[in-house]
Amino acid sequence: MEVTKQMVEKTVTALKREDVLGGKVITTSWDPKLEYAWDDGVAIGRYLAELKNGRIIGKHCRKCDRVMLPPRMFCELCWRPTDEWVHVQDTGTINTFCVSHVNWRAGRLDIKGGERPYTPAVIEIDGAAPGMGILHHINEIDPWQIEIGMKVKAVWKPAEERQGAITDIRHFVPVEPPRKPAKTATKANSIKKTKKARK
Repeated sequence: MEVTKQMVEKTVTALKREDVLGGKVITTSWDPKLEYAWDDGVAIGRYLAELKNGRIIGKHCRKCDRVMLPPRMFCELCWRPTDEWVHVQDTGTINTFCVSHVNWRAGRLDIKGGERPYTPAVIEIDGAAPGMGILHHINEIDPWQIEIGMKVKAVWKPAEERQGAITDIRHFVPVEPPRKPAKTATKANSIKKTKKARK
């Protein structure tokens, strides 16, 4: 069914500027106090508590036999409550990643000045079901050596610095030496310029 102008006019009252200024419309204004608290719930609450203790935990669904990470209280495939808590490894495999020249404040990084590009990755955590993982940083490797399928391990903050947040893991590092040769940002830029010049 198409909504026509006549249908809308029957259900709403048109306001004119004069109505508002003339006091025919009730208005109010105030400075809102935008304080709020975020309840992380049972599953994420336990997940964050375990991160503070230097462990990663998931939730198992017996029906589909998946360990879900981050944990959840209901299985979205079986539509039933999940079962037991399962500690998983702090190792995993890079599913996808990017080399970003933009920082978290949406500003350009000074790559030529020596700033390292950000390298966020989706990491499928060992012990969790395929496709289950977390988004985190890859570090201590030349960004151009990172590969999909690379095995990585978490580098944790010292216990006294942990707060119960995903940032309790500083970043992930490769488990084995990279297969690709290192390439500095300057080399990468000169390679791009050379390719453009050839075209």
